[in-house]
Amino acid sequence: MILKAYQYLINIKLKSTAILLFIIVLIQACSSTKYIADYQSIVKKVTIDSVDKKFEEQAYNYVQKDLRPASKLSIQVPLYNLFNTKDGRYKTTDIKPFGTPPAILDSTLVEISRTQIQKFLKSKGYRQAEVKSAIKVENKKAEVIFSAKPGPAYFIDKLTDSIPNTNIKNLYESNKASVTHLHKGMQYDEDSLTYEREQIYRIMKENGYFYFLRPYVNFDVYGAEATSKTNKIDLNLNVTDPNDGPHKQFNIGYTHMIIAPNPDGFPDSVRYKLNKDTINGIIFTDFSKRYRRNPIVRYDFLKQGELYDIRNENLTYDRLYELNIFKNVKIDYFRRDSTSNKVNTVIQLIPQKVMSNRVEGEVPFNGGTVGFNLSNTYTNNNIFRGAERFELQVKGGLQSRIGNGAKPFSDIYQRDFSISGSITVPRLMIPFYNPTLGGNGMPHTTFSSSYIYALQKDVSVRRIFINSITYDWVETKSKLHSFTPLNFEYRFGYLDPNVDAQTVLNNLYYSTLLGRKDLTLGMKYTYTLNANKLNEYRSFVYLRAGMDIAGNMLQGISKLGGSKHDPANGDPAKILGLPFNQYMRPEVDLRWYKHLGGERQFVARLNAGVAYAYGNSVLTGIPFEKQFFAGGSSGIRAWQARTIGPGNYDRGLLRSDTLRKAFYGLDQLGTMRIETNFEYRFTVAKKFFGATLKGAAFVDVGNVWNLRKGESILLATPALDEQTVFKLGKLAQQLAVGTGLGLRYDVQYFVFRFDVGLKLKDPQFSGSDQWVIGKFLSGARAFKDNYNLTHAPDTYRFLQYNFGIGMPF
Repeated sequence: MILKAYQYLINIKLKSTAILLFIIVLIQACSSTKYIADYQSIVKKVTIDSVDKKFEEQAYNYVQKDLRPASKLSIQVPLYNLFNTKDGRYKTTDIKPFGTPPAILDSTLVEISRTQIQKFLKSKGYRQAEVKSAIKVENKKAEVIFSAKPGPAYFIDKLTDSIPNTNIKNLYESNKASVTHLHKGMQYDEDSLTYEREQIYRIMKENGYFYFLRPYVNFDVYGAEATSKTNKIDLNLNVTDPNDGPHKQFNIGYTHMIIAPNPDGFPDSVRYKLNKDTINGIIFTDFSKRYRRNPIVRYDFLKQGELYDIRNENLTYDRLYELNIFKNVKIDYFRRDSTSNKVNTVIQLIPQKVMSNRVEGEVPFNGGTVGFNLSNTYTNNNIFRGAERFELQVKGGLQSRIGNGAKPFSDIYQRDFSISGSITVPRLMIPFYNPTLGGNGMPHTTFSSSYIYALQKDVSVRRIFINSITYDWVETKSKLHSFTPLNFEYRFGYLDPNVDAQTVLNNLYYSTLLGRKDLTLGMKYTYTLNANKLNEYRSFVYLRAGMDIAGNMLQGISKLGGSKHDPANGDPAKILGLPFNQYMRPEVDLRWYKHLGGERQFVARLNAGVAYAYGNSVLTGIPFEKQFFAGGSSGIRAWQARTIGPGNYDRGLLRSDTLRKAFYGLDQLGTMRIETNFEYRFTVAKKFFGATLKGAAFVDVGNVWNLRKGESILLATPALDEQTVFKLGKLAQQLAVGTGLGLRYDVQYFVFRFDVGLKLKDPQFSGSDQWVIGKFLSGARAFKDNYNLTHAPDTYRFLQYNFGIGMPF
């Protein structure tokens, strides 16, 4: 009783605090002007008139940041006002890192903005552009107006070039069609000139011109004053030679690759003896004595005798860093004498720490349970002295009931333990085939093995052995492939001998699922698009699509052996005395990231998957670990993981207290999942205890279902079994809907996340009762008390708190 009263008071305090904070922020939003001096004004609007629409957004970017008003929907200024005002004025010291200060009018910034906008318009071909500024002030609120008179746009009438070096001219002409942005009749644009200069520089550096510099490329611009052509420009491209003679092409000489003795680098006070042996044009000296030669030098793409190409230099940098064993890579060049056309390469490598250990944990809890997960991961990045990464992880956790006043961890109903190891080699190890290294990313071969132990009190014990070989390679920087040709799983499940026969009968499918003994031999493939853009503020589409297939090869072998079985009638084919699984499991994660300017972003996500058993598993179905669940910190965040569905499943329809207790804490799974998330992300404070504090508002929708009858966790209850099956016509009735707010504490290398999810629509109820948000706003206590009576030992919780590391998606 005391615990319930305490929880009730906490809920009241949370609601009251949220409402009070909202009222304070709302008041602060309307009162910024009262904190400034009488001679000051706050900029509420900035207008730029008479600028071509295609340049409006770019022109606005030249308005000084401290002059730009915050969005009307932004809470940045109200937050700043809340924490950084004192005695009716803005504080000048002890500024708290919350929100953004209002844009206070500054005539100097107005003039700088006016000048920059005018320069921008001239750079876009409006060579006669003039911009004037005006300021309107009323009640300490200011509007800044920039009025432009762009004048006529100038267009390129004639294009010529002056390139005295015949080789460079021929090289430019042969590449011109594919790289140039300049053409006769186009509007003059300085950005196009900059782009042309950059392309010429790139072409030269890719074709042996080691000492070529950008200043060798310049343009002569002749306007109307020089040509008597109205609104026309003549353009001449110059590529000049250095003072000491024409540009020369250079070949690569030998390469000296040197590894420092330790992560501190090369001490100045110690002289080291360099190796003199040259093999294939490379001299390898390892002062650390930690690395084998071949696994390192294979990623030097600056080959002896080849023409210097900056792409090979960049590729060498990328691959040596991607080995993840060097914290610093430096490439220098030198010439033996001034007449030589060869440049010799010196690659200096400073190793990083080989071994590391990481401890992580989380505390999942809701109104009726509490638990923890703790893991320790040991990593060795150079276990066989060839940049092979070894990782060993030990993970354990437990979950305890705390209902009815029970003390935490006095009633532990679930224990989990796992140990896994993997070795990742930085190349594709394929028998009888030596594939070329990808030009866009480091390929990997991973050998992994793991053991999983899961105990469900008074229900079951599961033990799983998993072994696999996986190849990962990069098609382009945005396109990743992962193929697992061998995935072997050995599964043993045991039902607790104390489980009574009636519970097993009523929960037949779940009991069979947990108690099965079988093996899986299959393969997996995953394609990922644009994973390299996930930490960038830009608009793009992310895709991760995969397929997990098992059992087909074993089925073929079984048939070739001449054995006859009838899986549909309980006689599946067996390998090593155990039935094997046969299924397909496609899954897709599709996201749309929309950049809204600054550090604001909108993300829409669709996550869907299907697990379909057939052939040898047509009767036994999908293995427990391959089924889908909904809820959790990366899914529908208003529910705890594995507590939604399948479909309209409602444990309260079980009239037996004994039966409900038997099902308490059991995962709610399905063979199909549809889930969608919508999240708006923004920055709350740039400097918050040494990191960035970000916020998020989200809406999550989805559920899990079964594809067909008989897959329900309640085979003995046909009515409930029917409610778990996916039917398109009942989709709207079976969707769970939640919303919430979150904070992300970004310390650059890690993001610590805290989300609060609120249930809006709960599919375990029917009709209008599904919209539980109404009960939360009015009558929450009575609703929860009634729910607890009909669903005990389950309790109802409107709010779900989620802690995690990293972004949810």
